[in-house]
Amino acid sequence: MAVSTTNLPISQPDWPPFQLNKPRFDQGTFVGRWRHFLNVIDPRTLLTTESQLKESISLLEDYKNGQLKPGVTDSDLWKAQKIKQAIIHPDTGEKIFMPFRMSGYVPFGSPMVVGLLLPNPSLGSIVFWQWLNQSHNACVNYANRNASKPTPTSRFIMGYVGAVTSAVSIAVGLKSLIKKASRFSPATKLLIQRFVPFPAVATASTCNVILMRNNELSEGIEVVDKDGKVVGTSLIAAKKAITETAITRVFLAAPIFIIPPFIMAFIERTKFLKTYPKMHLPINAVVCTAAFGLALPVAIAMFPQYSQVSTKDLEPNFSTSTDEDTLFYNKGL
Repeated sequence: MAVSTTNLPISQPDWPPFQLNKPRFDQGTFVGRWRHFLNVIDPRTLLTTESQLKESISLLEDYKNGQLKPGVTDSDLWKAQKIKQAIIHPDTGEKIFMPFRMSGYVPFGSPMVVGLLLPNPSLGSIVFWQWLNQSHNACVNYANRNASKPTPTSRFIMGYVGAVTSAVSIAVGLKSLIKKASRFSPATKLLIQRFVPFPAVATASTCNVILMRNNELSEGIEVVDKDGKVVGTSLIAAKKAITETAITRVFLAAPIFIIPPFIMAFIERTKFLKTYPKMHLPINAVVCTAAFGLALPVAIAMFPQYSQVSTKDLEPNFSTSTDEDTLFYNKGL
C-alpha cells in the first residue's frame, strides 16, 4: 500500500526521512549494515513493554495509512520500527521469544560462552556447556529463520538432535585427542584445551544452521521484487541464504573463542589475579561478554538481511515470471 503524502512526519536534520520497512542505514556498505545491526541487537529493546510495542505498531500503521497525528517526527518512526523489528518476526508477524531474539543473543548467550571457556574443564562440563550452547543456538537459528514456508516440528527435532550431537562429539573428541598426545607437556595441553571450543563451536554452528533450516533447502524460500511482491519460491535462494548465515556463524565464533583465551592467559600471570584468584570468573565473564558483544554486529553485518540476487542466477522459471533483473530474499539472521 502506498503511503499518503499527507500527514508526513516532521523532518529532522540528524535523522533521514523515514521509510517503512526499510533500514535506516545504507545496506550497500559494511559500515551501514554494521550500524543497522547495532540497532537490531540493542539489548535495551528487551525492556520494551507490551504497551510500548503496541504503540510502535500502531504508529507505523498510522504512517502506512497516511493518518499520522501532528507532531510525529522521523525519529519517532525510526524508533518505533526498531522496536517492532527487534521483537516481531518479519515473515510470521509473531513475537519472538525474548531469549531467542537477536537482541537477546549476547545477554542470554554470554553465560554459555563463559562456561565453554572455563579453564581445565571436566568431560561432564564440556558436554553440559556444549549442549546448552548449541540448544540456545538452535533456538536462535529457528526463531530468526526465513519463515516464508512452514517447518514441520519433526524436522526441528531432527535438526536439534543433529546439531547438539555434532557439537558434543567434536568437543569431546578433541579433548580426548589432546589428552592422548604424549608429546605435549601438561602446561601445553592445558593451553591447547582453551582453544578446543572454537573448532567445536564453529563446526557445530555450521551444522546447526544447516540442520535447523534444512526445510528451506527442500521447500525453498520466497523471492520478492523491489516492491515486496512475491515472485516465486526458489531453492537456489534458500541455499544462498543458509550459506551466508552459516558463514556468519563461523566468523562469529572466531573472536569469541580465540581472543578471550589469549587475554585470560595473560591476565592469569598478573600479580592481581594471583593475589585474588576468586576474581578469575568475573573477569573471564567480562572479557567473554565484551568479545561477544563486539563480534556479533560485525559478523551479521557481513551480508544484508534482505539480500539481492540476479534473476538469471535463479531457476529458469523466474526469467519468464518477472521483468525484474534483480530480486530479493530474507536470508534470516
